Amino acid sequence: MTALATTETPTAPMTAPEADLALRFVAGDEGGLEAVYRRWAPLVLSLARQSLGDGAEAEDVTQTVFLAAWHGRHGYRPGRGPLPAWLVGIARRKIADALSARTRRTDVAAAAARESVRSPDPSTAHDAVLNRVDVTRELRRLPEAQRRVLCLTFYGDLTQTQIAHVTGWPLGTVKSHARRGLLRLGRSLDTEATG
Repeated sequence: MTALATTETPTAPMTAPEADLALRFVAGDEGGLEAVYRRWAPLVLSLARQSLGDGAEAEDVTQTVFLAAWHGRHGYRPGRGPLPAWLVGIARRKIADALSARTRRTDVAAAAARESVRSPDPSTAHDAVLNRVDVTRELRRLPEAQRRVLCLTFYGDLTQTQIAHVTGWPLGTVKSHARRGLLRLGRSLDTEATG
């Protein structure tokens, strides 16, 4: 399946026990996290399975959703809606990230397959190795934050949102590091190519 499932977002008001559970969760009570997971993981898993069509990937996304919810629990505002609706919102973003990553993996695999069909040209292979050495050297010259973001993007196949979760940096900071790192890397490689 290539589109997000259209499962309805829970909008019914939470019962008193569910509201208490949400308060425990937001307060950082690990028992509250466990209870929230037991209560609403089946909903998130169902949504992920419908959207992704892959049980293992859906389970991974479900874990990611609850990890993101736990780390971002202070952003939950009960006045804006019930906790399950908030969790479904996170799930939809994580599902979209998983679908994007799947598309990138498919594109990379297709490109690799096309490349392997071509007859190997020794001069092209030599140039490719030199290019990788140049890029690696220039990556090492970048400031640590820029290098980390670019390595997580290109070698870790992470989206900027996923990098923000991994590093704990705000998404805007991740985007800035990526942009500055790419610009600096491009200038360095251009200077080397023309110099």
